[in-house]
Amino acid sequence: MNDEQVLVQRARNGEMNAFRELVEQYKKKIYYLSLDLTGNHHDAEDLSQEVFIKAYRSLKNFRGDAKFNSWLYRITVNTCISQRRKKSVAAMTLQEDFDGDNSSQYFSEGESSHNPERSAEAGLMQQHIDHALQQLTPRERSVFVLRHYNDLPLKEIAQVLKITEGTVKSMLFRAIQRLQKELAFYKKEIME
Repeated sequence: MNDEQVLVQRARNGEMNAFRELVEQYKKKIYYLSLDLTGNHHDAEDLSQEVFIKAYRSLKNFRGDAKFNSWLYRITVNTCISQRRKKSVAAMTLQEDFDGDNSSQYFSEGESSHNPERSAEAGLMQQHIDHALQQLTPRERSVFVLRHYNDLPLKEIAQVLKITEGTVKSMLFRAIQRLQKELAFYKKEIME
């Protein structure tokens, strides 16, 4: 057994310190995956907390068939999709009730730079990328983010999402095509 497996086993046996160590080990990865999936810091924080609560409650059911981080990624993606469904139902209800526009805005906190013009351009580009990612289906976005932001191999993405590797490849292909279409104006700018 490696150190992580021992830690997981100790946490399954009810040792809170072991679970805290697991949270400390994975909190940044889960937060950044959540941020990539949701598009904003507030939702990413909420999603991360929800993931660890669900992981704690379900730890006794973790069989160890997959890596612990794959199991956490699966919980993160599923929780994100579930929350997005709840939000879309709530938004539709609000729209019907008030007959108003319920559009969401995405903010990106860009790094401060010595060059304000370059910093503004980078912030605008990140907003365009975030907007383009939001145009993907939740599954396509999950596949894209797990592959390109978290560098997971296709086989592991398939395990996380409980789909075949071929499905991962086709979803990734569709996601890239849609992102290229959404961000095509950048290609035109480069060509001019």
